Amino acid sequence: MAGKRKVGNLLALAVLSYLSRRPMHPYELGRTLREHGDARSIKYNHGSLYMVVGQLARAGLIVEVGTSRQGQLPERTVYGLTDEGRRELRDWLSELVEQPKHEYPGFVAALSLIGALPPDQVVELLRRRLERLAAQRAEIAALIEDTVGSGMPELFVVEEEYRLALLEAETAFVERFVRRITDPETGWGPQWARAHAAWSADGGGPPG
Repeated sequence: MAGKRKVGNLLALAVLSYLSRRPMHPYELGRTLREHGDARSIKYNHGSLYMVVGQLARAGLIVEVGTSRQGQLPERTVYGLTDEGRRELRDWLSELVEQPKHEYPGFVAALSLIGALPPDQVVELLRRRLERLAAQRAEIAALIEDTVGSGMPELFVVEEEYRLALLEAETAFVERFVRRITDPETGWGPQWARAHAAWSADGGGPPG
């Protein structure tokens, strides 16, 4: 399981994946991550990449296999996968694909506490969210179209297709939520507004 892994950072999984193709030094790994747009899926920076490479080496999942030099630049240590690292990559990636994982996104937390805001404000905020979701969907759709149009196989944008599907599902949910608040016959708005006013008047808040 991921919680028992020697290095559990998803950046480590990306490093293992790229090193499974061929040995690289950390600078080359960073360049490969940038070129493949992995920053859209995995949070990292120069410092965190070098830290993860060190952790993987200490864990025995990667090992120094040589050095390389370009021009007057200092020598760079080249790393390759160990047999254990190759097994870790295969097991970890298989687990992530197979097993749904409970996560704690901020929007879900906000929804669980949303009664603390008045319904009129919530509707306005949700409508602004819909505008931002539409912009994100358009951006990703254009990225997919440009990438595939350049001759890249669709397999290499499948994570963007997943991201787009999530945005479309969230858009449908938010639109439905707004209707459930604002429907003139069955909407929650009036009752919610009265309850929020009562909570505000007595200094309390919505039940948790």
